[in-house]
Amino acid sequence: MARRWIAEESGNTILLAALSMFVILSIAGLAIDGGMVYMTKAELQKTANAAVLSGAQELTNNEAKVDEVVRSIVAAHKDGSSVDNISIVMEKKVGIDLSKKVDLAFSKLLGFETVDVKAHSAAELRTMGRAEGAAPLGIDDSIPLEFNKEYQLKVDTGGVEYGNFGVLALGDTGARPYEENLRHGYQNELSVGDIVITQTGNIAGKTREVVKEKVNSCPELPRDINTRNCSRILLVPVYKPYSTDVNQVKEVKITGFAYFYITDPMDSHDTSIKGIFIKRAGTGFESEAAAFKGAYSIRITE
Repeated sequence: MARRWIAEESGNTILLAALSMFVILSIAGLAIDGGMVYMTKAELQKTANAAVLSGAQELTNNEAKVDEVVRSIVAAHKDGSSVDNISIVMEKKVGIDLSKKVDLAFSKLLGFETVDVKAHSAAELRTMGRAEGAAPLGIDDSIPLEFNKEYQLKVDTGGVEYGNFGVLALGDTGARPYEENLRHGYQNELSVGDIVITQTGNIAGKTREVVKEKVNSCPELPRDINTRNCSRILLVPVYKPYSTDVNQVKEVKITGFAYFYITDPMDSHDTSIKGIFIKRAGTGFESEAAAFKGAYSIRITE
């Protein structure tokens, strides 16, 4: 009797041990599969975010270009994801839905072979109110901007045909800082509400040199104002006069930003930069206080 009881107890112990091992392995397997699904989800989200951020840059271009860029970014990530849907509202928003089928390992013991992992992201255009890389040129926000119409940004101390254009001293006064800021963009951030002093003196010569470089670095064959990284495109602060002295504006207050596309080189007698204002999405940051003059920032919203 005792031997039978011991044998039964031994058998029960083995059964419980086996059952416990199965439970432990199942939990471990679920944890491993769950971790794999989580990592896949995170990678998909990164891909979705990158795709809409790049696609949003083309929301001032055309819908076909937005779609092309979004799909190219997804393909470049090579993560095996599939594009389920792309939604586009020009000059407003682009969204994407991605999915990927993940093969499970340990969960197969419980009858689960695969799982569909999904990710969604969207990016919207907002009015730019903070940015780096601005040119040391400004335009009075009282001037109504018509996009794709030719304007002239005056860069000497003579009369101004369209009035209220200004040359700004960003960081420091003098021809050398002006030249560097025009060539490379002001490397510090400017924000709506900042007070900036104006540049004095005639810097038309320096302007001609830099404009020639920019025009030669981005040839028009044909003109494409939506080309990314085109040196002809300048980020220009929009301002209100803040302080004057003997009818000369000494300081301005930034109210927004605009993008100016240089259309023509300057000859030896030119004292104005010819170009057009365009709508464009850049790398700045939004501000509800900013006046909209065609410069957009991009923000992930979902």
